[in-house]
Amino acid sequence: MQPIIIVLIILVVLVFIALIKTIQVIPQASAAIVERFGRYTRTLNAGLNIVVPFIDSIRNRIDLREQVVPFPPQPVITQDNLVVNIDTVIYYQVTDARAATYEVASYIQAIEQLTVTTLRNIIGGMDLERTLTSREEINAALRGVLDEATGKWGIRVNRVELKAIEPPTSIQDSMEKQMRADRDKRAAILTAEGIRQSQILTAEGEKQSAILRAEGEAKAAALRAEGEAQAIRTVFESIHAGDPDQKLLSYQYLQMLPKIAEGDANKLWIVPSEIGDALKGLSGAFGNFGGGGMPGFNTGGNGGGNGGHGGGNSGGNAVERREEPPVT
Repeated sequence: MQPIIIVLIILVVLVFIALIKTIQVIPQASAAIVERFGRYTRTLNAGLNIVVPFIDSIRNRIDLREQVVPFPPQPVITQDNLVVNIDTVIYYQVTDARAATYEVASYIQAIEQLTVTTLRNIIGGMDLERTLTSREEINAALRGVLDEATGKWGIRVNRVELKAIEPPTSIQDSMEKQMRADRDKRAAILTAEGIRQSQILTAEGEKQSAILRAEGEAKAAALRAEGEAQAIRTVFESIHAGDPDQKLLSYQYLQMLPKIAEGDANKLWIVPSEIGDALKGLSGAFGNFGGGGMPGFNTGGNGGGNGGHGGGNSGGNAVERREEPPVT
């Protein structure tokens, strides 16, 4: 009985193993390569699959999702003989599980080496400055070369990114100094532009202020002149309306004489010819002043009493103001 039990147990185990090998469950976004006696038979897609146990075998399971592979920094020489270290990141996806299994031994290593050689060819034709400012151009060139080369491997390169470009330390120091100098230059230019704009605005403000001030002064002068003209017209009209006689005019002449003589610089001043008539009028009004004339000035006649006859026909008489020297 015991040998029969052992045989049954062995048969159950073999059936269980056969069932395990017969039923293959492939996850979503995955594929499996099936070989029969070492030869490719088919590719298993996602879901439940049946294979022949002990005859068919699963060679490889491949993830069909997009993969991200960072590569270590690679030293690359630029056109101007400077060594820069470049980090790259590759985004790829397996589109043909059979080609990825049989066309290349290790597609990851193949992509890395192809990326390094292509990158050196591209960077070798650029100088450092262009390398630092042409990431999009380098990425596009890398992607084109890699996509074309990896197509027969069943790989599609979706994107290539340069993660970092590190120039030598000495070059970095020089670049920082140059950047600082450029920033200082731009700051100085902006400061000068600000000062210039401020001066322009100040000059414009002063110009507008001067224009407005001149316009105000002109309007004020016009108003003053108009006021004075109005005052003169009013006085003139008042005088003519009052019809002053000769005595009043003579009195007004005498009141204006001291104002005419004011000031040390007035050495010579003009007395109107009508002053003689004015003095005669005043003499008749207040009494005889003793022979005519005002003491202290000469009216241009033959004497004090005949002053009106000497200058009656002239427009005015010149009277010289004399100052007596001090008595020592």
